[in-house]
Amino acid sequence: MADKRRFDLFADFIVSRFVAPRVFDVAGGQGRLNEALTRRGRAVTTFDLRHKHLPVTYAQRIFTLEEPCDAELVVGMHPDGATRIIIEYAARHGLPFAVVPCCSDNGMPYNPWMRHLAELARGTGGFTTVEEVTLTMDGRARVLVGEPAPVAPR
Repeated sequence: MADKRRFDLFADFIVSRFVAPRVFDVAGGQGRLNEALTRRGRAVTTFDLRHKHLPVTYAQRIFTLEEPCDAELVVGMHPDGATRIIIEYAARHGLPFAVVPCCSDNGMPYNPWMRHLAELARGTGGFTTVEEVTLTMDGRARVLVGEPAPVAPR
C-alpha cells in the first residue's frame, strides 16, 4: 500500500532542494503533488491524461519533448512510463529534475532500473550532478536528482 504522506514528503524535499518557482509535474495523476507544491508556494502544471483530477493547473495530455518549456524544474512521483521523458526533457532544456521511479517501462527489476536511469541522466551530458536520495516513507522512496551546470550570466 502506498504511503499517504508521499506527496507531502516529496514536496518538502523539492522545496528544500530547489528554488524553482515554476514546476512541471509529469504523469501526476490526479494532481496531489501539484496540490502539495502549490501549498508551498510553487506554480505547478500537472501533465496527465486523467479525466478526474483535483482543481489544480492541469494539462490533460501526454508530456513530450516538444512541450514548450515554461518551468524551472521537472518532477515526477511514480510516473511509470514517463520517467525517461522527465530526464530527457530536463537535459534538453537545461533544467534540474527530481523523480521517484516505481516500476520500469521495460520490465527491468527495480535496482537495475534505478541504475539505468542514473546512467541515462549522466549519458545526456546535461547534468553536472546526478544523485540518489531516499525519502523517509514506505514503498518506493528513492529519488533520482539531476542538476545542470549553472548558466553563466550574459
